[in-house]
Amino acid sequence: MFLHEFCGREYESYEDLKKNFKINVPDGFNFAFDVVDRYAREEPGKEALVWCDDAGDSRRFSFADLSEASNRAANYLVSLGIGKGDTVMLILKRRYEFWFLLLALHKIGAIAVPATNLLTQKDIEYRNGAAGIKAIVTVADSVVQDRVDAAMAASSTVRRRITIGADRPGWESFPAGFSAASPSFPRPAGDKATKNRDISLLYFTSGTTGYPKMVQHDFTYPLGHIVTARYWQNVADGGLHLTLSETGWAKAMWGKIYGQWLAGCAVFTYDMDTFVPGKFLEKMADYKVTSFCAPPTVYRYLIRENLEKYDLSSLRYCTIAGEPLNPEVYNRFLEKTGIKLFEGYGQTELTLTIGTFPWMEPRPGSMGKPAPGYDIDVVRADGSSCEPGEVGEIVIRIENGKPFGMFAGYYRDDELTKQVFAGGVYHTGDTAQRDEDGYFWFVGRTDDMIKSSGYRIGPFEVESALLTHPAVLECAVTGVPDKDRGQLVKASVVLVKGQEASQALSRELQEHVKRVTAPYKAPRIIDFVPELPKTISGKIRRVEIREGDGA
Repeated sequence: MFLHEFCGREYESYEDLKKNFKINVPDGFNFAFDVVDRYAREEPGKEALVWCDDAGDSRRFSFADLSEASNRAANYLVSLGIGKGDTVMLILKRRYEFWFLLLALHKIGAIAVPATNLLTQKDIEYRNGAAGIKAIVTVADSVVQDRVDAAMAASSTVRRRITIGADRPGWESFPAGFSAASPSFPRPAGDKATKNRDISLLYFTSGTTGYPKMVQHDFTYPLGHIVTARYWQNVADGGLHLTLSETGWAKAMWGKIYGQWLAGCAVFTYDMDTFVPGKFLEKMADYKVTSFCAPPTVYRYLIRENLEKYDLSSLRYCTIAGEPLNPEVYNRFLEKTGIKLFEGYGQTELTLTIGTFPWMEPRPGSMGKPAPGYDIDVVRADGSSCEPGEVGEIVIRIENGKPFGMFAGYYRDDELTKQVFAGGVYHTGDTAQRDEDGYFWFVGRTDDMIKSSGYRIGPFEVESALLTHPAVLECAVTGVPDKDRGQLVKASVVLVKGQEASQALSRELQEHVKRVTAPYKAPRIIDFVPELPKTISGKIRRVEIREGDGA
């Protein structure tokens, strides 16, 4: 509904979008007041959020519902001493109260810190101290709440623990306080009003090395996701969009609130206990999801199902992010559904940065082309631009201004902020190559690159080749020190159930990779392992494998 006010007309081609797209950012923009509350005034019955869970419960919320709910939540939080600039951690999985509280924190001018329920006691202690967390809100999950309680001795800044669900000693009851709170919350004025550059969101990145970084986004950040939702996910006004991510990850901001609502599209969330492909497809069919976004792993599970059993006739558009797409998955999904998968790339620090847009023909495995507002280059170590086909680091040039939606820096870490913006560009730490037509192809993290016998080898291409073998469930490719070649390519392989490790299978996998990709990329070492080391967000920790090999 509001897109024309923020970014003008519709666009006729990718070139038109890239050249002419711009965002008009009003002073003092606050998504909760300027989008949600405005919908509540002008189209109060318009559907915003559709929610269901595995227990058979379901709820539908209009913008009027969410406006009132966020007002109640804001009043309740203020009554507990939460004010502008305070940091509040939300560990809420996919509970609908997440939307109440996120919008409430925006209205107050406090800083929301979404987090996953997978955090350990040590993780919680670190986050509480690093961000100065003042309050923690969780669902009534004894495991999570036990960890929070155990972390309190080392968390001097935390003043309030708030539970959603069953009461717990020492915790505030959100349902009781919410019900008693006023449904009216006047927009703050003067010093209490939010400004565009105030911090609204803080995310801890799940880095594969070292402690997580604290990525801060300001109040203009939601507008950057207009491109993510409208021009990449291709959400429709009056449609129903599903992004799989739970609310503890930055991907939830990409697909569960900002851009979708700005484009007039409702959000669907399935509060599932575990991911069961068949049940998941049933929900997509029953609720008539129109657009869908998930990482490649999810699509790998979906194509194993008998998709003809499910009425997916409402599904029009599918996008994919999180890791590069294996062409076999793309082809199988297209064959089964008639729907092409459109890839994209970004980081917690950014909005959609590179994408395959509706006017473009997807090239499976390619991220696509630069999003509007992003001046992207692939550079060598000396900062010079790479030639087509040459691997280098993805950087974002900012001499003409930062893209809308780019992060405002690392919270309480000026030195790290300076490092990533060194040389007048933002260093993503990711490597890629660009083809002759301007499509970008992800290679890996800069510290994951393997240098063997003068070749630069990215782990993804080798992993992608291995994953096409029916015996391979999961794999990670790393470099092992070698006095003659510099490094040898090593593959740590998890086999599918029923397969057994053997020298014969090792040779078979090596020959398979040689047939699928360039022979020099084939792993010289294959290590069969029961599982791969991962971060809490599921990213493979190749650094841990390298450390075990003495690299």
